[in-house]
Amino acid sequence: MPKKSAGIVLYKYEAGALLVLLVHPGGPFWSNRDLGAWSIPKGEYGAGEEPEAAARREFFEETGIAVTGALEPLGEERLKSGKLVAAFAGESEFDIASIRSNLFEMEWPPKSGRIQSFPEVDRAEWFTLADARAKINAAQSPFIDRLQALCAARSIQAGTDRSG
Repeated sequence: MPKKSAGIVLYKYEAGALLVLLVHPGGPFWSNRDLGAWSIPKGEYGAGEEPEAAARREFFEETGIAVTGALEPLGEERLKSGKLVAAFAGESEFDIASIRSNLFEMEWPPKSGRIQSFPEVDRAEWFTLADARAKINAAQSPFIDRLQALCAARSIQAGTDRSG
């Protein structure tokens, strides 16, 4: 049974453009990586937890902000590791200045015997869809496409053009 993970693709509109929130993983391994390193806020969950509840929990753990609004499913994608990721979309005006991630510990430098703490997420940023596609882990890119399609369909129904 593959490991399962769930996360939230938070989005907002700014000057008519659709923006998505991505997070950059913390720790020394990711410190100098950019393109393909960003992710939706997500994390693993077990058999007894619903994916949406896990997505909300993980978003809070990685950002310090609770998502309380309605979420819409964006389906699942399999990562290269085999892990299955379920994503949900939610609209919000998340203030990236207020990000507060939980910490993890690891031996650093390797084989030094020193245990150091690092934030799970070292920063968050709002990206246009084009920039998000360049920054996000490639396996998560379909979530951006599905969000764009969802927002385009909603704007057609509402008679506005806010598809990004």
